[in-house]
Amino acid sequence: MKAKTAKKVLVSVVMGSDSDLPVMSEAAKILDEFNIGYELVITSAHRTPQRTKKFSHEAASRGVKVIIAGAGAAAHLAGVIASHTKLPVIGVPINSTALNGLDALLSTVQMPGGVPVAGMAIGKSGAKNAALLAVRMLALSNKNLAIKLNSYVVKMAKDVHKKQEKLSCLKS
Repeated sequence: MKAKTAKKVLVSVVMGSDSDLPVMSEAAKILDEFNIGYELVITSAHRTPQRTKKFSHEAASRGVKVIIAGAGAAAHLAGVIASHTKLPVIGVPINSTALNGLDALLSTVQMPGGVPVAGMAIGKSGAKNAALLAVRMLALSNKNLAIKLNSYVVKMAKDVHKKQEKLSCLKS
């Protein structure tokens, strides 16, 4: 995983702490696979509220099209960002507490009407799906990306078929 700083940044992958990186790196891997420019940002809704507000206000003017925000515990990061931008925000709950991410999930999906945040699953699969949702959003206006996305979906289906064939051979 490496941040695509030489490319135009289209996606911000934001996290409340560097301890969230093992989860959020799953989003970065998908963005790398699709060759989408992104940045990794650490900002906290609670510990650096002014920094978070400034980031949120400036993201669109810098060319960012989608924000993926991961946080654990109270997990207000995605909601705070969504309250300060018109960009689509995808929230990834991180399992960093004794509640194994349930608290983060509820904080992410229980947004008041008018401040939308797309909520993903808890943890690494949620981060991966957040990036894939961002790819789908970007592919709406990018034909080449839409073709790559279609190939990705076809490959996933082929992989399932291969696994089934392998399993069937073991049974024989």
